[in-house]
Amino acid sequence: MLDRPSDMFDREREWLALSRFVQDGTPGATLGVVSGRRRQGKTYLLDALAGTTGGFYFAATEGTAAESLRQIGAALTERLGTTVPIRPKDWHEVVDLLLALGDDGPLPVVIDEFPYLVQAEPSLPSIIQAALGPRRAERLRSRTRLLLCGSALSFMGGLLSASAPLRGRAGLELVVQPFDHRTAAEFWQLTDPGLAVRVHAVVGGTPAYRREFVRGDTPEDLGDFDDWIVRTVLDPASPLFREPRYLLTEEAASRNPGLYHAVLAAVASGSATRGAIASYLGRPATDINHPLTVLEDIGLLSREADAFRSNRSTYRITEPLITFYHAVMRPLWGQLERPGAAARVWGVSRSRFESQVLGPHFERLCRAWALSDAAGDRLLGGVVPATSAAGVVNDPDAHRTHEADVVVTGAGSGSESRAVLSIGEAKWGTVMGMAHLDRLRHLRTLIAASGRHDVSGARLACYSGAGFTPDLRAAAEAGEVDLIGLADLYRP
Repeated sequence: MLDRPSDMFDREREWLALSRFVQDGTPGATLGVVSGRRRQGKTYLLDALAGTTGGFYFAATEGTAAESLRQIGAALTERLGTTVPIRPKDWHEVVDLLLALGDDGPLPVVIDEFPYLVQAEPSLPSIIQAALGPRRAERLRSRTRLLLCGSALSFMGGLLSASAPLRGRAGLELVVQPFDHRTAAEFWQLTDPGLAVRVHAVVGGTPAYRREFVRGDTPEDLGDFDDWIVRTVLDPASPLFREPRYLLTEEAASRNPGLYHAVLAAVASGSATRGAIASYLGRPATDINHPLTVLEDIGLLSREADAFRSNRSTYRITEPLITFYHAVMRPLWGQLERPGAAARVWGVSRSRFESQVLGPHFERLCRAWALSDAAGDRLLGGVVPATSAAGVVNDPDAHRTHEADVVVTGAGSGSESRAVLSIGEAKWGTVMGMAHLDRLRHLRTLIAASGRHDVSGARLACYSGAGFTPDLRAAAEAGEVDLIGLADLYRP
């Protein structure tokens, strides 16, 4: 692996993948695609890669086709040190110049913000496809490692799709994800799990929010959390204040942002099924198919299948800051824009933060933890789980349904035949007791009675952010239930 820059935090997996790709000595130019939502550090990674290897890095900007050609021509002139400025007549010439950079050995050539270039020259993917033809002489003698990077997920996701020109041409497809909750806590230098969950529920695992947006301002302890909220995300002078709006408009500027914000507001409020979202908006369910698809394509919504029925699903907002915006900021946006109102708004909004943001976020962290190696060793006896999801359990006798917060299933031919390995309930602000264990036992009985799932080996688990009663701890010592607290979620 190439030496990582000393100031690079984490990203070992991404750096290793990039190192292997650019150091591959196989003859012939190769293509890689790097994507991910904005603010995740893609540019930092690729700029560092080019700097470490002596590669070529070009960051595109929005502009006309002629302007883009002029800009990359100037960058190539500087790179090659030619006395006569390079003025390429078209992108065929540019791509061949980029391939020629690798004639003497493997060399990374990075084109950042690639979607901007395609906006100006829609045929560019086809031009690259032709340039990378298997028997083309310019490709065969080159060892350029061409890396195309972009943040427009809907575009980048389709770059290598079934009918796309570059389908089958890429030797690397790397998605740079936000930090998980444990890595984010380390990045923010938070050692208190309760504080770490709260911060993650607001800003998630996006590294730029700490380094650039709040300039390293980290809450000192739980007592400082409220003041930190007021002086960062709720402060109109902070870049975080308008960031949730920008995250949507960057991807959906030419569409109908009002409709998409309304859909996100519905999900943030707990209306997470297709029918519930339509009811929240006062529209027929068929009218929201398009906005749901768009929000999924741009990576702001994810659809999660029910643990017990694959044809039943719920929607989740993938970016915590957007959930926070819709639950806390958007209802009182006019007040927040007034000088000195942030503390007052936060005072009346804190309960909504607890119920609509922090509670659901804690449940998602618990489901993520249930797929970790630590959970596998502790809950599942080393069995590798297939899924961790919420699930709705029917109770025919009571004519009602119950929700199981964390259902872990094993491998199987389909969701209807997977064995249930663990059934869990997650409570953020509640000290859990025997009533919660009795409820889990009842759920296990109902699932068994349905005859659709094998629960004979299912463990019961209580996840709490507030602790457990002595009698529940005694039941855990007797092997009747597993108890997972905040410290467990952050333990390696």
